[in-house]
Amino acid sequence: MKQPSKPPEFIIIGVQKGGTTSLYNYLIQHPQIAPAAQKEIHYFDLNFDKTPDWYYSQFPQPESGEFQLTGEASPYYIFHPRVPERIHNFSPKVKIIALLRNPVERAISHYHYYIKIGYESLSLESAIASEPDRLKGEIAKLLSSPNYYSYEHQHHTYLSRGIYADQLPAWMQLFPKSQLLILKSEDLYINPCGTYHTVLEFLDLPPHQLQTYEKYNSNQYPPVGEKVYEQLKAYYRSHNQRLAQMCDRDFGWD
Repeated sequence: MKQPSKPPEFIIIGVQKGGTTSLYNYLIQHPQIAPAAQKEIHYFDLNFDKTPDWYYSQFPQPESGEFQLTGEASPYYIFHPRVPERIHNFSPKVKIIALLRNPVERAISHYHYYIKIGYESLSLESAIASEPDRLKGEIAKLLSSPNYYSYEHQHHTYLSRGIYADQLPAWMQLFPKSQLLILKSEDLYINPCGTYHTVLEFLDLPPHQLQTYEKYNSNQYPPVGEKVYEQLKAYYRSHNQRLAQMCDRDFGWD
């Protein structure tokens, strides 16, 4: 007998180009985690005009007496200004997982991925310089209109997506520490097994060893010039310091 519909127990909120696909694919190999219809449901950012029943339908509903968790990973969630409150209102007990990558490397990877798939035509320097104009007024529109969609905010935010100190406070205010796990993407890359088991412990699940820890969506891109790299490092330095104070940890990106 099917149980009543229930929301997912965990949501990976980001960041884009931060290893969310790898982590999600590791998690759904655990025998007590059932995969969603797809990794990225995007209910709370791009599909919020749909009904809660639509969201529930994206997840398997366990048989009576069966213990399984389920979850999704939509990396735009951490960055969309309306999402923290939407998720909290919908499911205040859900566990939130955030993977944070060195914002310089994240921005470069984001840019080259968009060149590859045709979402960007400018040079890296021009795309970064154009971001304030591209983004002008978009956040205000997102906040003022619940159904407003911003292509620029979702896609052309190479710099802004890396300012984690602006994104995390809303999550920290709404969710207690026991429901919010903040990880470094670099730890996942270097020690995927250890990071996987950190997440299992956070989800109150028993250890489970995978045969392999494949890297998903790992792309190689040409090196950027030293000048633009140093400009990006300088841009993020104060933001990373704010993040370190906020999380009481040194992320080691500087």
